Amino acid sequence: MMKFKLFFIVLFCSLSLSAFSQLTYGTTGLLHAPSAEMQRDKTFMVGGNFLNKELTPPTWYYHTYNYFLSVTIFPFLEIAYTCTLFKAEALGLKPYGYSGFTNQDRYFSARLRVLKEGQFWKYMPAVVLGTSDPFTSSGGGQVSTTEGNGYYSRFYIAASKQIPVAGKEEVGVHLSYLYNDRKEYKLNGFALGVTYNPSFHPQLRMIAE
Repeated sequence: MMKFKLFFIVLFCSLSLSAFSQLTYGTTGLLHAPSAEMQRDKTFMVGGNFLNKELTPPTWYYHTYNYFLSVTIFPFLEIAYTCTLFKAEALGLKPYGYSGFTNQDRYFSARLRVLKEGQFWKYMPAVVLGTSDPFTSSGGGQVSTTEGNGYYSRFYIAASKQIPVAGKEEVGVHLSYLYNDRKEYKLNGFALGVTYNPSFHPQLRMIAE
């Protein structure tokens, strides 16, 4: 029952504005799964989220928050910077007089569109290559880190296609494959999402993934 409640809370929160960003990563995408949608050129997004502990890596055994800054430099390239808050208790700082949120995990994300929707033929989907938290500065620097920092490390390829239905309506279908090398937080495999923006209110978006 709790999972259903959480699903509907997340679904309600996903009724988004015209800039569609991911809840966890602060980049363009669905709630958690990536998509091949891109913002318009020179779109600037800044925001923050409450993250239920069920939606974070096991390192966060408590509810937390993040905030992000994202810039679509070109129509085919997006760069984002995201910070997720740590509690002092989780870092072992309580004996030193610290409590509550006292530190943060920082990482960059990048998304590169390699194919535009309908670029070479009518039914061609848009395709994006992306990564979040690709390396960590701990241990002298590691790529696709297995443990330690790099909590949100992932690499992916995503394809998106808008399908017309019922005249002016459109349904978006988003398929992606994700890979990371984390020992305790493996989400390797395919992800599927469906989006719907009603023509009477295009800024209203419903997401299932």
